[in-house]
Amino acid sequence: MIAALYARVSTRDKGQTTDNQLLELRAFAGRLGFAVYREYCDQESGSTAERPQFQQLLLDAHQRRFGVVLFWSLDRFSREGVTETLNHLQRLTAAGVQFKSFTEQYLDSTGVFRDALIAILAAIAKQERVRLSERIKAGQARSAKKPGRPALAATKLAEVRRLRGEGLSFKKIQLPTGVPVGTMHRYLTTGAAGNGA
Repeated sequence: MIAALYARVSTRDKGQTTDNQLLELRAFAGRLGFAVYREYCDQESGSTAERPQFQQLLLDAHQRRFGVVLFWSLDRFSREGVTETLNHLQRLTAAGVQFKSFTEQYLDSTGVFRDALIAILAAIAKQERVRLSERIKAGQARSAKKPGRPALAATKLAEVRRLRGEGLSFKKIQLPTGVPVGTMHRYLTTGAAGNGA
C-alpha cells in the first residue's frame, strides 16, 4: 500500500520540528510494509484547516495518490474540535483513503474493525452536531430574554422619599432600606417614580 505521512508542530512549539515525528512515522510505514508517497509537514496551529500541507494532503487524497495516511496522533492531524476533525477523517474515507495513528492504536481504519470505527466516528460527529445545535438554541433563548431593571416597590419608594425628606444622605438611606444609591438617584432625580409600584 502507498502511504502519506502527515506531521505537524504548532507555531507555539518554539524550536520544535517535525523531524522526530517523521522518523517514527517512516519506521512505522516500513514495519507495515507501506511505501511512502510523500511527507506533508506543517508548522501551523492545528485549530484551523487552513494549513498548506494539510490542504495538499486532502487534495492528493481526493486524487487517490495514496491509500493510507499515517499521522503521529489525532491532535497532530487536527485540533479543530470533534466535528471538524471527524469530518476530515470522513473525507479521507469517502475518497477511499484509510488512516492510522502511530500513538493511538485504536484509531486505525486499515484493520478488521474499519467499518465499526467509521460508524462510531460518524455517531460521535452527529452527537457533537446535536450538542452544538442545542448550545446555540440555548444561547439564543438566553439572549432573547433581556432582563430589565426591577421596579422599585411603591412602599420602598415611599420610605426612601420619607428618609430623604428627613435630610438623610443616599448612603445613609441605603443601609436600612437596601435600595442601591443608583436606584434612588434614578427614582428621585430623573422622575422615574412612575415606573415603580
